[in-house]
Amino acid sequence: MHLDPARGYDLIGDIHGCAKTLEHLLTTLGYRQQAGVWRHPQRMAIFLGDLVDRGPRIREALHLVRDMVATGQALCIMGNHEFNALAWSTPAAPGSGQQFVREHTPRHARLIKETLEQFEAYPAEWQSFLDWFYELPLFIDAGYFRVVHACWDASLIEPLRAQFADGCIDEHFLQAAAVHGSFANTAFDRLLRGTDMRLPHGMTLTSDDGFTRAHFRTKFWEEDPQTYGDIVFQPDALPELAAQMPLSESQKTELLKYGADQPLLFVGHYWRSGKPALIRSNLACLDYSAVLNGKMVAYRLDQEVRLDPNKFVWVDVDSPEARP
Repeated sequence: MHLDPARGYDLIGDIHGCAKTLEHLLTTLGYRQQAGVWRHPQRMAIFLGDLVDRGPRIREALHLVRDMVATGQALCIMGNHEFNALAWSTPAAPGSGQQFVREHTPRHARLIKETLEQFEAYPAEWQSFLDWFYELPLFIDAGYFRVVHACWDASLIEPLRAQFADGCIDEHFLQAAAVHGSFANTAFDRLLRGTDMRLPHGMTLTSDDGFTRAHFRTKFWEEDPQTYGDIVFQPDALPELAAQMPLSESQKTELLKYGADQPLLFVGHYWRSGKPALIRSNLACLDYSAVLNGKMVAYRLDQEVRLDPNKFVWVDVDSPEARP
């Protein structure tokens, strides 16, 4: 995708239905509503996905972002929650052994609950947003910078680009994701959820959101990790015994590496906390847990080829977001 290098870009992390906070952030960035659309005279917003689920104003957030995209004021990529919504709503292909691409388990129902409830009185509108999700690319490659929701894996992005030049998938590809281990399943999982590893010796961990997991999210940029603790990248700490365990040489070899010499990369997804900061000079995560009363974060990108720690802009999420 060729973007105008003379234009500035404001990359914005996960929204999750926090529409009031998004408006506050856009105002802070110098955007103003004109003819019902948020606009900036010199800049464009790029949203990193996860507009839906969990938050109090999902419908309003979707309208705001889609209107900006439709009028050329923003771009938006797909997050795992937009994929989840499509997969929840799409019948699986015959012979897959499933009724829907994303099975209607209690856990999956809990994750999409707020979205479905907020659109209960607007079924046609919800269908129009599902259709729109197919227009959200899985990645943006602008040459000097890249955007993906969770993880940039060139071994998957190159064949994806060969099949879908604009990065936007179709229903057939979505249905293929129901087959575990398929290319579609692997691509969605890696690009939209990131890399992970199984905990050693059958260990599990229970996260703050109440889910018990046998896998944990891993860094995809660590140059010389030695232990499980060196590669963990998630809000939930590993059990101390697991964190201290050494990685095997085969595990080290299998880890994905996004090199320090690669173009700038922006991701969301990872529920960070504290003061927004670079991961390293070519990598920034912009998800700072807005829907958990954290921060909604943007990075103001101009023509720099190395990230500037002073170019983060954020607003704190406070209790008014939850009130009508």
